[in-house]
Amino acid sequence: MSEHASERDGERHDLPETDEEWREVLSEEEYRVLREQGTEAKFTGDFIGKDDDGVYRCAGCDAPLFDSETKFDSEGSGWPSFDDAIEGSVELRTDTSHGMVRTEVVCAACGGHLGHVFEDGPTETGKRFCINSCALDFEEDGDN
Repeated sequence: MSEHASERDGERHDLPETDEEWREVLSEEEYRVLREQGTEAKFTGDFIGKDDDGVYRCAGCDAPLFDSETKFDSEGSGWPSFDDAIEGSVELRTDTSHGMVRTEVVCAACGGHLGHVFEDGPTETGKRFCINSCALDFEEDGDN
C-alpha cells in the first residue's frame, strides 16, 4: 500500500496528497491538529467522557487506532487517554517544539498528528496516549 492510501474493511482508499486536498476533506480544526500538529483546547473534545464500546479511528484516513477497552479517565488531563494503541496503527516521533521534549503520536497510515504519549499511565503498560478528540472518529461496536 502506498504512503497515500489507507485500508478499511479490505478496501483501499486514496488519501489527499496536497495541503489543498487535505483542507477540502478536513474541518478547519481537524486540519490544524492533524496536518499542522496543533492541539485542541483542554476539555473541549467530544470523546473525553465517552465510554461506549467500539474503535477510535483516524479522522483523516479512517484507520483504526485505539480500542475503547484501552481508554481510561486520565484524571482531568483534558483529552481522551488510552493506555495502548492498536498494533501497527501509530508511529512515535520525537517532538522538541515549545521548548519541551515529548513523544508525538501520528497515524501510521496518513501521518496525521494525533497527540502525545507519556510514561505516566496508570495501567500495566505505563503509557498515557493523550489524543485530540478532533483527530478521531468513533465506530461503535455492532453488538450494542
